[in-house]
Amino acid sequence: MATEKIIIFDTTLRDGEQAPGATMNIEEKLLIAKNLEKMGVDVIEAGFPVASEGDFLAVNRIANTIKNSTICGLARAKKHDIEITAKALKGATKSRIHTFIATSSIHMEFKLKMSSDKVLEAIKDSVSYARNNCDEVDWSAEDATRSEHDFLFKAIETAIASGATTINIPDTVGYTTPDEYFALISAIKNSVTNIDKAIISAHCHNDLGLAVANSLSALRAGARQIECTINGIGERAGNAALEEIVMAIKTRHDIYNFSSNIDTTMISRISKLVSNITGFVVQPNKAIVGANAFAHESGIHQDGILKNRATYEIMSPQSVGIEKTSLTLGKLSGRSAFKDRLKELGYDLSEQIINESFVRFKDLADKKKEISNEDLVSIIDGSIIENQARYQLIDLEVNCGNNKEAKIFIKIRIDTIIEQISFVSKDGPVDAIFSAIDKIIPHGAKLELYKVEAVTEGTDAQAHVLVRLNQDNRIYSATGADTNVLVASAIAYINCLQKIKNKN
Repeated sequence: MATEKIIIFDTTLRDGEQAPGATMNIEEKLLIAKNLEKMGVDVIEAGFPVASEGDFLAVNRIANTIKNSTICGLARAKKHDIEITAKALKGATKSRIHTFIATSSIHMEFKLKMSSDKVLEAIKDSVSYARNNCDEVDWSAEDATRSEHDFLFKAIETAIASGATTINIPDTVGYTTPDEYFALISAIKNSVTNIDKAIISAHCHNDLGLAVANSLSALRAGARQIECTINGIGERAGNAALEEIVMAIKTRHDIYNFSSNIDTTMISRISKLVSNITGFVVQPNKAIVGANAFAHESGIHQDGILKNRATYEIMSPQSVGIEKTSLTLGKLSGRSAFKDRLKELGYDLSEQIINESFVRFKDLADKKKEISNEDLVSIIDGSIIENQARYQLIDLEVNCGNNKEAKIFIKIRIDTIIEQISFVSKDGPVDAIFSAIDKIIPHGAKLELYKVEAVTEGTDAQAHVLVRLNQDNRIYSATGADTNVLVASAIAYINCLQKIKNKN
């Protein structure tokens, strides 16, 4: 039986950003979009253009940069939303508007306050209007898994008749189970008269931990597009994880006779990139990309792995881009070796970013005996993310000790101006650093989380610091990395304030 191709629809930049704290600026979104394109993602949902000027500009920038993936923008079933989304997508090689309206009784009664007839009318008007303003229309029945089937079927028929090319059946609140979702997709295929004119899509949330299982059930029932995110980030408990779906299909080809365009060797790197940008740390036991995904501590397991890796590994680390060997670059390595290694890791960078990263690499090589792949990824991603930042840490001096007040001196570049300040705190060096930064960059945000982790093993490891701030009930997260924990802390705090300023 011939293998069927599955469309991978990535919504990291839209649904993923709805996770509290997962804010991204335009440059960060563009960087992720470029990596998604390179990885082979078919459709990139770049944002919700009507939500803010920043979202509009990000979608437009991505639409005019990405050439090999369809670029999609989200719009409510409103003419204004659709017009703004169409403008944002102008310049895309292939554009798609993703418009939606709720179809469950509870949503129609309490949220929309619309009758079923009015909802059908809104579907017809919005889909037909969107179809005249883009190449493709992806229509979603919000809260589909809690909708009455007869009305849902009628809504789908209306959307397809009005021009929808993809019909998305979202489990908006993560309520359904694999058996239920399989039955629903099967019923749609058997009951919707014009379903052959559209592709069925699955969009599953993970409130019960079933998003990936539900998505795979949808494939077996007839869905041919999966909407997912890197690392499964998203609202509440998140979305179906792209890496888990793709590797399940690849590893269990005997069950799932499908294929995708995804280059799986990029999975680990893009997972780290999204984690660094959003500040959402990947849990160690996370499937596919977690730090322990290919780790073996049990003696029995270790013995089996040494004799034959297939005894306890169902996929190779290399298949998802995880290298087992350390990077053989050090302080004596030249620019050519550095650039060759970047190419091996899948980076395609401007000379400016390469030059800045090489300087940071040399600085780190003076501090560490051995530079790992993880170190290099952290250096490159940091250079890219910070390249467009208005704020940059120039210098930090700290004097502290047991039973001593912490005294710090800090210099920060704001655009082209250098600001500096000294500060003393009885609550330690981190408090002194953050308080001094507050004086230079005033804001009203409250610190909600400060977390330190090591990028690699050893006492000379780079510290990876996560800072999470709350301003006006909106969460912002950012990270910083350096072999000096206090420097990494300052960078993370400054990066987080940069995100707040970008949103204001």
